[in-house]
Amino acid sequence: MDWATLSAGFTLWDVAALILLALSWAGATRLIENPPKSRPSTSVLMADYRRAWMEVFITRQPRIFDSQIVASLRQGTAFFASASMIAIGGGFALLGNADQLRGVAQDLSPSVDPVVVFEIKLMLMLLFAANAFLKFVWAHRLFGYTSVLMAAVSEDATDPATRVRARKAGEINVTGGRSYNRGLRSVYFGIAAAGWLLGPIVLMLTTLVTLAVILRREFASQSRAVLLEPGDKPRFER
Repeated sequence: MDWATLSAGFTLWDVAALILLALSWAGATRLIENPPKSRPSTSVLMADYRRAWMEVFITRQPRIFDSQIVASLRQGTAFFASASMIAIGGGFALLGNADQLRGVAQDLSPSVDPVVVFEIKLMLMLLFAANAFLKFVWAHRLFGYTSVLMAAVSEDATDPATRVRARKAGEINVTGGRSYNRGLRSVYFGIAAAGWLLGPIVLMLTTLVTLAVILRREFASQSRAVLLEPGDKPRFER
């Protein structure tokens, strides 16, 4: 297929929709991870609790409860990493049957785009799935690092290295949580990218709805309100 035929399958609306998707994805991450000090996000609030966890961990005996929490975190990341792999495999399977998918899309939309256009749209979803997989795998590994650092924390609270190692474990834990959340956002926007199969206007709508859901959960959710209840401000001594 020549370039003229390919370019005819995309319009300025498609370009605008892709720009909106990219800006929403990058902007949401930027805002959530670097919110105004007067309005912290749920992720930032939870990062403080991750650090506070390591402070309590120093004096908790026995530490079986803490190891179970880390195991739970790793199980969650492993589950989503596996799900992302399945999504990637399914995406490649769809690439081999783009004609059938095009037929389904035409039942829902008057679009008559060439098959190659549908393949490009599927590849966008695959990119989000691949990014999510990489983020989840890295989060899984970081939680593994956290468990090793926790094991290196002495039971002697007077040991100068105890608080230093606990602080390191807390920061690695926070980094793992950040990577995990980035993976989830890739999943969310990957699902939104499916709207492109029905046209750029639908992609814009799914992008805006996804962005609104993510921001509401981070800045206007009931869980955030609970975390902000007075009398509890966990801060790990640095």
